[in-house]
Amino acid sequence: MARYRMLISYDGTDYCGWQRQKDHKNGPELPSLQETLEKALGAILNQPLILSASGRTDAGVHAVGQVIHFDTDRRLPKDLCWALRSKLPPSISAKAVWEAPDEFHATLSAVDKTYRYWIWNRPRASALLHRYSWWIRKPLEPDFLNEASRLLLGTQDFASFRSMGTPTKTTVRRIDRVQWTRKASGLLQFEITGGGFMKQMVRNIVGTLVDLEMRGHEPEMISDIITLKDRTQAGPAAPPQGLFLMKVRYPKTLDNKCSQI
Repeated sequence: MARYRMLISYDGTDYCGWQRQKDHKNGPELPSLQETLEKALGAILNQPLILSASGRTDAGVHAVGQVIHFDTDRRLPKDLCWALRSKLPPSISAKAVWEAPDEFHATLSAVDKTYRYWIWNRPRASALLHRYSWWIRKPLEPDFLNEASRLLLGTQDFASFRSMGTPTKTTVRRIDRVQWTRKASGLLQFEITGGGFMKQMVRNIVGTLVDLEMRGHEPEMISDIITLKDRTQAGPAAPPQGLFLMKVRYPKTLDNKCSQI
């Protein structure tokens, strides 16, 4: 058996999220990204496969740099990414493949992840970006959002940003970088990098930051929300379509053991 690492991107609009659903009879009508990719790879290799991903993106969330891995004893085609083009819908693209060491794990080996969120901050909606951004008519101030966001940095208990009913061993997470930037087009971009994120954590953070500004609160209130460790004290989740998984970083020692094919 050999282990392979793959870089993929996708438009998550037409999927119920990354994770395979156990029972489609009682589950969502939309397919999952995991099962769609497993079927495509399984058809090429003539073998059932189970994929592991760096993160289980939610329904409607997109990815530019999702990383997956799988094990197989079959020989891969000369250009697996090209072979997958005929098996996958155009909303999913395989970008690169590596042979990886046995100790590489797409989820467990990750050092940090970078997410990006887009807000279309103009008086009129964008027909071309409605699948990829949250439209907010009221002008938002990046200086306020950056000042509040800096209070998220470091290792803290982010229980206030955990989705209700989502089990997790710990709500302590590390955030290394945050940045709001206004583009010339009127697009407001948020980027966040950290050691790991709970389900909907980034969306909850974005929604809370926007809610604080729109309600006229002080940026320092984000610290009070963190201290309370109570999801009901934070703002609503930002909608999923503005969120992108941009990049997943792994230890250099593992990267050096991966051979691109």
